[in-house]
Amino acid sequence: MKNILTLICFIAFTQMSEGQTFNKDVAPIIFNNCTTCHRVGEIGPMSLTNFAEVKDWGGTIKYVTGIKYMPPWKPDPSFSTFLGENYLTDDEIQTIANWVDGGMPEGDPSDLPDAPVFPEGSQVGAPDLVLSFSQAFEHYGGNQDEYRNFVLPTGLTEDQEIAAIEVRPGNTKVVHHALISYDVSGEARNLDSQDEKYGYDGFGGFGVANAFDVMFPGYVPGQKARLYPEGLGRILPANSDLLIQMHYAPVPFPQNDSSSVNIFFKKDPVEREVRSQILLPLPWIIGEPYIIPAETVKTFHGQFTVPLKVSLLAVTPHMHLLGMSWEVYAVSPAGDTINLISIPEWDFNWQGTFNFDRFKVLERNSVIHAFATYDNTSENPLNPNNPPQDMEWGERTTDEMYFLPLDFVPYQVGDEDIVFTDGTTSTDDPSFDRTENKMFPLYPNPTNGEIKAGFSLVKTDKLNIQVLNLEGKLIHTLKSNALYAAGVNLVSFDTGKIPSGVYILNIQGKSFSMSEKFSVLK
Repeated sequence: MKNILTLICFIAFTQMSEGQTFNKDVAPIIFNNCTTCHRVGEIGPMSLTNFAEVKDWGGTIKYVTGIKYMPPWKPDPSFSTFLGENYLTDDEIQTIANWVDGGMPEGDPSDLPDAPVFPEGSQVGAPDLVLSFSQAFEHYGGNQDEYRNFVLPTGLTEDQEIAAIEVRPGNTKVVHHALISYDVSGEARNLDSQDEKYGYDGFGGFGVANAFDVMFPGYVPGQKARLYPEGLGRILPANSDLLIQMHYAPVPFPQNDSSSVNIFFKKDPVEREVRSQILLPLPWIIGEPYIIPAETVKTFHGQFTVPLKVSLLAVTPHMHLLGMSWEVYAVSPAGDTINLISIPEWDFNWQGTFNFDRFKVLERNSVIHAFATYDNTSENPLNPNNPPQDMEWGERTTDEMYFLPLDFVPYQVGDEDIVFTDGTTSTDDPSFDRTENKMFPLYPNPTNGEIKAGFSLVKTDKLNIQVLNLEGKLIHTLKSNALYAAGVNLVSFDTGKIPSGVYILNIQGKSFSMSEKFSVLK
């Protein structure tokens, strides 16, 4: 009887594995979560738009989705929910793994869903107005940051209601992020005309009065521009100049950039104009000077009292390389807590504006609490200074920031009941287990060449990473007393000089040890 039950289970498992095909099971996952960025002209390093492309990267896709490194989503979904949440369920991750392990069959052509159709030169749609640089700008390189403001005349003869603005970087290798505003005074044009190079210096802001008060959502890599919901929008005045402040990242040699901006007009009237409130590290916000002493983990607790009843639409946390985490919530006069956003493991490479899936209504005199934590110690592998130095506010990547724009509209009766979407992704376990150090399965295993090892750490630690035989004898040392950051890490190594056999990859920290077996086949 036991053998019969085993056979039945084996047959059921085999049928399940054989049922995983690209056309029926994997394509919907890839098209819905990956293809937006992984296609020609976008930021993904490879194209994932059809069976052949996905199969070529099948093993890598299995690995990075299995450790939940991709797709990237930094906010904690259990704290607050947003539009466009992009992470995979455990079932979706297992589906990809089953498909790869099952040989990556293509499946029945009739099961293939229609591939997503993207407008050329946009992630949003066909723009109503495109503004482009009048000439290429040369970023001077020299491993230095550069902020540059560019003035793009809109040519509008009347005020225009705006649904979205989308920056299309001309050179994604150097465009780190962009801020967008406008000017109607001609002051920005004057600054541009006085500078010998195209545009004018952007360190310190736009150089135009009130520009920060009328900013549109900006650009960071990987973020899709989002259309304002029905009835909401922004106004771009007649005879205005669009201002775009480009942050060009440090690169060793000069590089040219010629970017453009797609502007989408509202199809329905703007009944409520979206406004922004920017929390900066002012003494009356954080209650102390914004200084992060060397060899210190520092948390700033900003507080802001809301002067009128508002409905929050979006939040944009921003910090630099010392950043560790954000937690933002509001407390009403009655003592109720309204969660806004939590980013437990800040990643400078994946940031942006996060739009709530419904209004967050804050009563008048509610207090917004914003906790930002920084690691300015030698233990932080991303620290730009060695040894660490006291850090203050600044616009260079190697400076630091506490910058928290909040988009809102004044409250109207019924805002509590407005839901912008009910299609957000949910998952039983959307994030890594933050309570223990953990190794992920080695890949590929068995191997006859390179092998990849992923692991997550509760906190930054110095590690010894070694290859042992089954008797525990040291075969090879990969890393000795090497510093790794809290969160997900990846190490790879070539097994070419290791004889065939079964081995143990051991990772040892100050107070823990973890290991995984792997096989080498020659």
